[in-house]
Amino acid sequence: VQLQASGGGLVQTGGSLRLSCVATGIALDDYDVGWFSQAPGKEREGISCISSAGSSTYYADSVKGRFTISRDSVKNTLYLQMNNLKPEDATVYYCATFKRCTSDYYYLGPLDASSRGQGTQVTVSS
Repeated sequence: VQLQASGGGLVQTGGSLRLSCVATGIALDDYDVGWFSQAPGKEREGISCISSAGSSTYYADSVKGRFTISRDSVKNTLYLQMNNLKPEDATVYYCATFKRCTSDYYYLGPLDASSRGQGTQVTVSS
């Protein structure tokens, strides 16, 4: 099982990026999946997730209205469209399988290398 995240980079405040996460060894449709960040020395923070059925999506308050999560079943790829980026959005973004994802709640649970990607760095210049 491998989750390969990409799409990060350097962007100016107000700019956009689209993160991608290609999955191999699992079908993303079978899992609640999403994105989280973890700054050094801090707890993981769920950014956004989507339920396996696609019927529920969760967004952190800080990104509501700016980020959109989506999933392409044919390409087995998860996306995070990030618009109107702010300096505080800068961090490493990881894709992962979530234990639970609803519109107002998520639970990541313990993660091993097979249930999370390697991360992609987003830097936002002011």
